Amino acid sequence: MKIGISTAAMFPEKNTEEAAEVIKTLGADTTEVFFSTFYEYRPEFSKALAPKTAGLEVNSVHALSLNFEGNLFNASRRVRGDGYYWLDQIARSAQLLNCRNYTFHGFIRAGEGEDDIAFLGERFAEAHSFMRRDNVNLCLENTSRFAYARPGFFKQIKNYCPDLSGVFDLKQARRSGYPYAMYIEDMAGAIAYVHISDFGADGKMCLPGKGICDFKEVFKRLKGAGFDGSVIIEPYRRDYGGFEELKESVEFLKETVDKV
Repeated sequence: MKIGISTAAMFPEKNTEEAAEVIKTLGADTTEVFFSTFYEYRPEFSKALAPKTAGLEVNSVHALSLNFEGNLFNASRRVRGDGYYWLDQIARSAQLLNCRNYTFHGFIRAGEGEDDIAFLGERFAEAHSFMRRDNVNLCLENTSRFAYARPGFFKQIKNYCPDLSGVFDLKQARRSGYPYAMYIEDMAGAIAYVHISDFGADGKMCLPGKGICDFKEVFKRLKGAGFDGSVIIEPYRRDYGGFEELKESVEFLKETVDKV
């Protein structure tokens, strides 16, 4: 497994391109580039960003999901078209960064109603096929307030989109109220990469190695599900002090992986 850091870990203190340069000094093997604005979605931005990431693998790109991803699930083809405009910008940007994965949340959940799985499955398959034109994988992440908010949803959608990959997010699993192992089992054999964080006895999020999470157990379960990819540290900036703490976290996770 490779250990990396998301540029989101330094937002808003550092702009994306600044964060990428700092991450290269912290012992990370890889990164996720989190595009924070519409301005950053544009290929022109990634063309300028690419030299900043030289020597650091860009595992995945992410976007602010509320900006446009929900449009892709609208019944109106015209509304979906607006979403695809930005999805196209991101796919082209990913290519410029030699990146093959896009972290996808999809639509926000407004209630507890029944899902129209056939309609949603068609929309996921459509979006995935669109991204594959540029050799970018649409990777569905478990998130407590968006499409993949409960275990089982991934397998349902995969019936319509067999090549769909998943992103396991540990903090989002905690927020969902379901045991995290249920998400790993749901995505077994299709986990592209992982977002990871820790939490203290008070429930507050912190960096891996600073809290009480049993990461040996987490990695054993991931390995048992066939995973051997990138593990990306993705905290909020308020959850730690200096950037040197991120380096400590990278070292902690590498040691833990070696033991597993």
